[in-house]
Amino acid sequence: MITLPVDIEMIKGFMAAEEGAALYQAALSVAGLGPCLEIGTYCGKSAVYLGTACREVGGLLFTIDHHRGSEENQPGWEYHDRDLWDESAGALDTLPVLRRTLRSAGLEETVIPIVGRSAIVARVWAQPLGLVFIDGGHTFEAAEADYRLWSPHVAIGGVLAIHDVFPDPATGGRPPFEIYQMALASGLFKEEEAVSSLRILRRQH
Repeated sequence: MITLPVDIEMIKGFMAAEEGAALYQAALSVAGLGPCLEIGTYCGKSAVYLGTACREVGGLLFTIDHHRGSEENQPGWEYHDRDLWDESAGALDTLPVLRRTLRSAGLEETVIPIVGRSAIVARVWAQPLGLVFIDGGHTFEAAEADYRLWSPHVAIGGVLAIHDVFPDPATGGRPPFEIYQMALASGLFKEEEAVSSLRILRRQH
């Protein structure tokens, strides 16, 4: 049973509790393999699940986001939240909300936000990772780049987790499902668990 340091229902986000619990368990399972890394932070809901696990095992979570929102968060789109709009910038800004989330959860020493685009950060990343969680942009270009650039950093025995995997096109966008299929076809990853739209894959070699 998970005891989270904050009321998770008060944090803006799109992750179901059962998916968060699966992420928490996955992060616990990779202790010792390397830090965890999340692509797509938003307001920090999944970072609380992952960060709580990392703190319990003395690990770290790096979470990457430009904090200007994904395509579906923009004005006129289904998941736009006017409360997150920064009038002075003329853009979404979720970073202040993330900082409040981490402070209220007591995770500021465990969860390290990286403000920038995933592809740019990946250019200089060299550290093996115990877990990579892909939950960033949902265009094919963004999802494919996140998979291609970050999956090689997953240590053997580590976890690649992908969110919003919908096999039926009528229930959700295709790019996360497509990179999930790529991961399975690579022969490097084997599916370990499916929880709602979350897929947990383990690196075999």
